[in-house]
Amino acid sequence: MSEENLLIVDDEANVISALKRVFVDDPYRIYSANSALEGMDIIKNNRIKVIISDEKMPEITGAEFLSTVRRDYPNIVRIMLTGHASLEAAMKAINQGGIYRFFMKPWTELDLRFAVKSAFEKFDLEEENRRLLSIVKKQAVDLKLIEKQYPGIAQINRDEQGSILLPNISSEELSQIIAECEKEFG
Repeated sequence: MSEENLLIVDDEANVISALKRVFVDDPYRIYSANSALEGMDIIKNNRIKVIISDEKMPEITGAEFLSTVRRDYPNIVRIMLTGHASLEAAMKAINQGGIYRFFMKPWTELDLRFAVKSAFEKFDLEEENRRLLSIVKKQAVDLKLIEKQYPGIAQINRDEQGSILLPNISSEELSQIIAECEKEFG
C-alpha cells in the first residue's frame, strides 16, 4: 500500500491543529500549510493524494487554490471546508475546483473521517484504473503490430451460439496452448 498523504490548508493554526486531532488514529501522513502558496510548495515536493482546504483565506481563496490544484494535479482529491458558506461559494468550489466533498465548520468528525477515507480509496481506484487502461492501450498497439506482421492472426470466428471456433487444432495442441497460457498468466 502506498503512503496516504493528506494536506490540510487553512490560515488558522487552531483549525489545522483540530483537523490533525481528527485524524490522529488514522494511518495518514499529514502535511499542513497556512496558505495556498505554501500548500502548492508542499504538493510540488510530495505525493499528496487528498487535500482539505479552507475557503476563506487571504490572498487566494480555497476555491481558487483548489481550481489551480485541479488544473496542475488533477488526480488529487479535493475537499473544501468553510465556516462562511454561501451557495455561490459552494457552486464556485464545486464547478471550478472539482470538489469531492464540501464541509461546513464546525464539521462532524465521523463524517469528515469517512469522507477522507473514501477520498483515499477514490484516489487509489482511479490510479489503478489509469494503470490498467495504460496496459490495455499498450496491448492494443502490440496486437495491431502483430496483426500487421501476421495478417488474420487476431481474427476470431464464432459459431451461432457465440462460441469461439478454433482452426484445425488437435486436442493435444490445444492442451499445450492452454498449459502455456496458464503458466505465463497464472
